[in-house]
Amino acid sequence: MEIAEVQVSYNNTNKEHLKITNSRATYNLLLSCWNKNTIELQEEFKVLLLNRNNQILGIYSLSKGGVSGTVVDLKLLFSVALKANASGVILVHNHPSGNLKASQADKNMTDRIIKASKLLDVQVLDHLIITKSDYFSFADNALM
Repeated sequence: MEIAEVQVSYNNTNKEHLKITNSRATYNLLLSCWNKNTIELQEEFKVLLLNRNNQILGIYSLSKGGVSGTVVDLKLLFSVALKANASGVILVHNHPSGNLKASQADKNMTDRIIKASKLLDVQVLDHLIITKSDYFSFADNALM
């Protein structure tokens, strides 16, 4: 029987080191990376990966769902964060309905992610809900 060897590699080809400074800048950056044709069609969940200096390592599209929800797999979220050597993450998902109010499911999911992040020493800096025209920040609204 042959057992596969697990290999870990890291490669960051970002030449520019954009730094996250506030929720508005985060929203503008993420909106520019979102497909404008589907932002009002289906819910998506993405993770912004940051180094210890809040410089962007990358954006990971975690999941795409239906009109009212998407699956957030904690193992996948943190496997990507750890492989990228991220010290912090910003969570973001869209509400196709245009409603910026955080649902109880959104709050519960954020709490679960924050609890898991503490065990792995990865800080959850914010969770944004976005639409084409505006955003809601959990951090700015004291929900974290």
